[in-house]
Amino acid sequence: MVFSSVIFLFAFLPLFLFCYFVPKNIKVKNVVLLLFSLAFYAWGEPYYFFLMLFMIIVNYKLTIKMEEKESKKIFIFLVIFNLLSLFSFKYLNFCISNLNNVFNLSIKSLNLSLPIGISFYTFQVLSYVIDVYNKKVKAQKSFINLACYVSAFPQLIAGPIVRYTDIEKEITNRKTTSDDFADGIRRFITGLSKKVLIANNVSYVCDSIFALGAPTVGFIGILIAIVSYTMQIYFDFSGYSDMAIGLGRMCGFHYNENFNHPYISKSVTEFWRRWHISLSSFFKDYVYIPLGGNRKGTFKHIRNILIVWALTGLWHGDSWNFILWGLYYGVILIIEKYLFKKRKISSHIYTMVIVMIGWLIFRQTNMSDLITSFKGLFGCYGLGSIRSLYYLGIFSSRYIIAFIFAIILSTNLIKFKDSISKDVLLIILFIISIIFVVVSSYNPFIYFRF
Repeated sequence: MVFSSVIFLFAFLPLFLFCYFVPKNIKVKNVVLLLFSLAFYAWGEPYYFFLMLFMIIVNYKLTIKMEEKESKKIFIFLVIFNLLSLFSFKYLNFCISNLNNVFNLSIKSLNLSLPIGISFYTFQVLSYVIDVYNKKVKAQKSFINLACYVSAFPQLIAGPIVRYTDIEKEITNRKTTSDDFADGIRRFITGLSKKVLIANNVSYVCDSIFALGAPTVGFIGILIAIVSYTMQIYFDFSGYSDMAIGLGRMCGFHYNENFNHPYISKSVTEFWRRWHISLSSFFKDYVYIPLGGNRKGTFKHIRNILIVWALTGLWHGDSWNFILWGLYYGVILIIEKYLFKKRKISSHIYTMVIVMIGWLIFRQTNMSDLITSFKGLFGCYGLGSIRSLYYLGIFSSRYIIAFIFAIILSTNLIKFKDSISKDVLLIILFIISIIFVVVSSYNPFIYFRF
């Protein structure tokens, strides 16, 4: 079940809001939130639902014991347990495949499918365990409250990664004011519009061109595909984050921002302060700083950057292109920090070129397709045939309008000072979005597979 689906918008969400706001007691509200969150996850993952529940139970019980005994052994066990759970389902098949290729073995793959959202809820549980061990927060004594934190459906599937420290107080003491609820609705509609009206439309352009292949579409086609994917992934992911933040706000939770107009950045360093903020801050606080950050000399600083970015790439998927993508950014950031340390580079064009090349690496999970796409980008297959692109239908007014709005809205140029005008626009966008949701069958979320 995705947020931009008919069943969520017209069945699940109305029923949840009714059941959630009838009781006044916060404990009952948490039970309602937990039950609906578990139902939401079980709808998409009827088997792996039990895996998530098992991980919550283990972390709940052992974290309380860890705090009581101040046990380092329990802490290490929990970290290994959580990472091993993620590794088993996300990377084990990848490791077996590479061992077979390198050593000419024939180890059978387990063919485990990837549980939806496992990367997000595993990191949330890890942040909770680490923060309790470091005495930043107290262990949660209520199983229902901890389960609510981990499984809350607004951010369960694709983030943002919500730290326990950020919502500890709101789990047991929160109120939803009329202003909060109204702001939550506005934010949800904003995200829904981003997803349905922009991301879904530019994704057709991107997917259609990549399906033809670089030898057919040439330089022009690959360039259009890369720009389209650049817009698709931003409006897809930021749209989901907006909807998650909006739903959280409706329930009285104030989740941190996950995006801040990343495509207006003037350096790659700035870009990563604005893109997927919850993931960047997670790796900074739980990996980069514990490794020593920039405090232990140049060599270790460079090492720490490369480790963090290799892990960032690996977090996104079990494919070499993701590791390459992570290391690509690691090297770029090292160059910015050291080669341009004295004369700061500040260029929007430079940043967007780096980012779009990065998205090409990110998009093409098959390495042969990635190499072919790079050949097309560097003109090895000529300029390409406009006629072949025309037959795809990508030059229709629907996709051109979506593309224009994508470029404009990826900046921070448009600002509404009149709240009434903004609300009227949001109502119109909501109606149009609902029409698209009802008539369209193409409605994926990119980050669901992470």
